[in-house]
Amino acid sequence: MALVKSPGGSIFPYFYKNGEIHCLKYGSYYEQEEALIRLMKEEEMFLLNQPKRLPVWVDLYKTKLNPRVLGALLNNLDTLQSRILRLALVGMSFGAKRKWERLLKNRESGFPFTIRHYSDPEEAKTWLVGE
Repeated sequence: MALVKSPGGSIFPYFYKNGEIHCLKYGSYYEQEEALIRLMKEEEMFLLNQPKRLPVWVDLYKTKLNPRVLGALLNNLDTLQSRILRLALVGMSFGAKRKWERLLKNRESGFPFTIRHYSDPEEAKTWLVGE
């Protein structure tokens, strides 16, 4: 069986503690907004062509989450909502979380899945697989 990787380099699906998850590797983009937004679009095309919904964690460490990037992330997740069962956002600063919550409040409707914030990827992945 051939190993499948998403555009961000994540193994798809990623097996973790008897469950399957997917990682959107949006971390370590620092201030490279255009490259990150391009990757978001590539991940959309990849995931929308997959036959299943999965729990997803988003790596956001070392990426500047300014209003433009947060808006692009919101649009990205909106596009992908039919493929996401639960969502863990990992590595968001306190200030970015507040901006994110404001963006969510301004939406007409919420997402059809639970969203949680984590600083530790292992805790996020454990929650995603339901342990």
